[in-house]
Amino acid sequence: MELPLPFRERMKQMLGDEYGEFLESYDRERSQGLRLNLLKTGREEFLAKTSFMLEPIPWAESGFYYQPQDRPGRHPYHEAGVYYIQEPSAMAVVSFLDPQPGEKVLDLCAAPGGKTTQIASRLQGKGFLLSNEIHPARARILSQNVERMGVRNAVVTNEDSGRLAEYFPEFFDRIAVDAPCSGEGMFRKDEEAVREWSTENVEHCALRQQEILANAARMLKAGGRLVYSTCTFAPQENEMAVETFIAGHPEFTIEETPVYEGLSSGVREWGNGSAAGIENTVRIWPHRTRGEGHFIAVLRKDGADREHKRNYPAYFRDRKALKDYYDFCNQYLTEPNEWTEQETFILFGEQLYRIPGEMPGIDRLRIVRPGLHLGSFKKNRFEPSHALALALRKGDAAGYRDYPAVSREADAYLRGETITDTAGGDGRKGWTLMTVDGYSCGWAKLAGGVLKNHYPKGLRK
Repeated sequence: MELPLPFRERMKQMLGDEYGEFLESYDRERSQGLRLNLLKTGREEFLAKTSFMLEPIPWAESGFYYQPQDRPGRHPYHEAGVYYIQEPSAMAVVSFLDPQPGEKVLDLCAAPGGKTTQIASRLQGKGFLLSNEIHPARARILSQNVERMGVRNAVVTNEDSGRLAEYFPEFFDRIAVDAPCSGEGMFRKDEEAVREWSTENVEHCALRQQEILANAARMLKAGGRLVYSTCTFAPQENEMAVETFIAGHPEFTIEETPVYEGLSSGVREWGNGSAAGIENTVRIWPHRTRGEGHFIAVLRKDGADREHKRNYPAYFRDRKALKDYYDFCNQYLTEPNEWTEQETFILFGEQLYRIPGEMPGIDRLRIVRPGLHLGSFKKNRFEPSHALALALRKGDAAGYRDYPAVSREADAYLRGETITDTAGGDGRKGWTLMTVDGYSCGWAKLAGGVLKNHYPKGLRK
């Protein structure tokens, strides 16, 4: 790979004797990773079911290296949202963020969704996750991944960080800022990043990162944690960015970070008198570990909480208008009260969504996904969404059909084909949850011994 000369000169100065090893890393095969979705499976459960050759990633409790021949992206488990294919180094960000169930968390630069779905997995459906992406096309991809992973308590927005800061002053317990950057750490993965690189772009990214960090600071509660990360090696976007931010925001301090095998502190990497000597930041080097280049800093906001008036509207609670939805829940779900009581709903045309209870009014925001899409109202009936199917477990549905992931039926279902119901015998008909090895992947409608396929056409093989 032909790396830009100014980049090579700077990396040689930074790495000294290790520069040769660093260059050699570009000739090695990069490591592939997947991260389990703890909303759907557990580590031991998954390992007992899978035939993949997996090796734990030290800094991600549910992350694994996999072998390319396993091709997990083509397995039915992927369509069921059992795991997310994610670059191994990127998994470290949420490990350092350490979100806890019940907290309010913001993923500010979230597409395509790796960190968002990792946060959701850690929240375990408790608390509130706002996942934001400024680019509309990428925001739609983010929304699709939130759906595939069965996330119930997330809202996806397509906003500028400054607009969000006006809307959510000192609101979040934790914020992830995986900032747009010059992408130097992805050179081995993405040759387009090499072609687009320039010293001018590095400086431009550094300025934009300061703006994003300043807006994130406004949204973090006192005592809250902000994790700043990039996938670049440039000190201007990493240690110097953190120093500049703290100089303008003295209420923030750098937290000491946990020690994970394969990751090491920036101060010990090249404390040569430059700005890179800042303590407790983390650099992931591709020549030292099995992952792409990454930088991480964990920041704590000091001070006292201030009261902010919040407006939590009732949204939509017209039980008469929701009758068809309630009828569906009572007929087809084993715990209908979980889906009908003490919930907030909103209608977009015929589409019904369940809004996380901690979400303030949404009238002034560009919303891509206002919560969990439950389904749509048709004439005298309610039709459940694919998102609802993926948010359910096998035992949540009154009627389901479970097939081995490696089976003719599972393959036929994902191709959109009608399936003959060989199980039968339970006398049920209507909406049936389709599962593979117990993991939900969509709906079918049972009638006359036939399962009519409702797997979305845009997702079919």
